[in-house]
Amino acid sequence: MDRIYYFDNAATTRVSPEVIDEISKYFSESYFNPSSIYTPAQKTKEAVEKAREKVARAFNADTKEIYFTSGGSESDNWAIKGIAEAYADKGRHIITTAIEHHAVLHTCEYLETKGYEITYLPVDQDGLISLDDLKKAIRPDTILITVMFANNEIGTIQPIGEIGKIAREHGIIFHTDAVQAAGHVPIDVKELNIDLMSMSGHKLYAPKGVGALYIRKGIKIKNLIHGGQQERGRRATTENVPGIVGLGKAVESACANMQEETERQRRMRDRIIDGILSKIDHCWLNGSREKRLPGNINISFEFVEGESILLLLDMYGICGSSGSACTSGSLDPSHVLLAIGLPHEKAHGSLRITLGRFNTEEEADYLIEKLPPIIERLRQMSPLYEEYIKNKRG
Repeated sequence: MDRIYYFDNAATTRVSPEVIDEISKYFSESYFNPSSIYTPAQKTKEAVEKAREKVARAFNADTKEIYFTSGGSESDNWAIKGIAEAYADKGRHIITTAIEHHAVLHTCEYLETKGYEITYLPVDQDGLISLDDLKKAIRPDTILITVMFANNEIGTIQPIGEIGKIAREHGIIFHTDAVQAAGHVPIDVKELNIDLMSMSGHKLYAPKGVGALYIRKGIKIKNLIHGGQQERGRRATTENVPGIVGLGKAVESACANMQEETERQRRMRDRIIDGILSKIDHCWLNGSREKRLPGNINISFEFVEGESILLLLDMYGICGSSGSACTSGSLDPSHVLLAIGLPHEKAHGSLRITLGRFNTEEEADYLIEKLPPIIERLRQMSPLYEEYIKNKRG
């Protein structure tokens, strides 16, 4: 199979042509360290600051509120650990959800070993938290609420504005992991009362290894990396200039084309969902149909394993996922699917298809054509399906 049909854009995206054009000279021509004082290096520093302006403008933030990082996981770690340490004298209680990315969940688990208490809010069958549950979970010693903007597996978009309002009313800092949402849906950090926001470049056509953390002015936070005065003394290490410039360009491009691209992906997403659900029995959509990222599709197929689906799709050049990229090597079922109420055996049979700007209608048709016979083939080999047929026949 020579052609690749890439439907795993939530895992990573292809670097866009305009980003490649923008960053190429920073590898071989303008390769200077932005911290150096000579003129060529200062021009490199200017490029970093222009990228910072682009990122800030995209989310209605101030340029001094944007800090470049190595990606979403670092941004999450810095936000959560940094706030926990800075506000430990006020309290040691943090609220999050049961369906966060492991960059948040594992960080919270680490803090539990340091004496912090974490409340993990449940979600409903669509993956949405209850605002009443959130209010009830708030305590006098609650210092942080961290809720992801949109889920990386099932695409559910949380009521971020309402969560931010509740946090602000109670004087609690609000962080959101917006890795899957930034550049794909409109985000105004001021309007949504967001205090800290994580994002990652490789989810929106920038290179891997670069991200950003928005930190609202006035928020106290401890540093995660010590050593130098980069990023206004808050994050030591020589800046990843090509990555940062690429992130700025990618965010700029995403915002310029967001409305048109969102509608295009949403139409393709719904076409694929309807095509699969109409052609294959015993399958269902995971997550909210309406409050959903425009390019996310997560469907569970009864009587089959997600890994087997992926292996057969791969034979046709189709790249998908059975969960998040960070857990693709695990045999455990998705914690997200378990949290929305699926039993273990049904959670194992999930397929995540995530669309991007380079996917076409032709590719969507190809997926809809190839998937039904794959599911049928796997069910013919499934003892569970055989038992189901026997029981059905009586």
